[in-house]
Amino acid sequence: MSAFAAPAMAQRDPAYAAARASGTVGEQLDGYLGVVGQATPGLQDMVNDINIKRRTVYTRKARENSATVEQYATTAGCQAIARTVPGEKYQAPDGSWKTRTDAQPERLPICP
Repeated sequence: MSAFAAPAMAQRDPAYAAARASGTVGEQLDGYLGVVGQATPGLQDMVNDINIKRRTVYTRKARENSATVEQYATTAGCQAIARTVPGEKYQAPDGSWKTRTDAQPERLPICP
């Protein structure tokens, strides 16, 4: 899906892949990447860069789909959380960080 072009590109970045695998970043409910725990300046810069790219995609796709950026980003967050793999972090509906297991991740009730 083209809505995830920016995150997919970021996944090819070895630093991003390492951060996901180590659990220092995770998928947030709002469709953006979040830092789990203490952020180093380099980690925060990487997350900010990825989130800027995501927002650009979300803004374009929201316009194309007559939705707000926030609506589109939340839907993208639902999908990004669903695509996490065991061991990766994601934000649960209560706002806490969870580690994905073999079970389906906890998602917002509005997620498709």
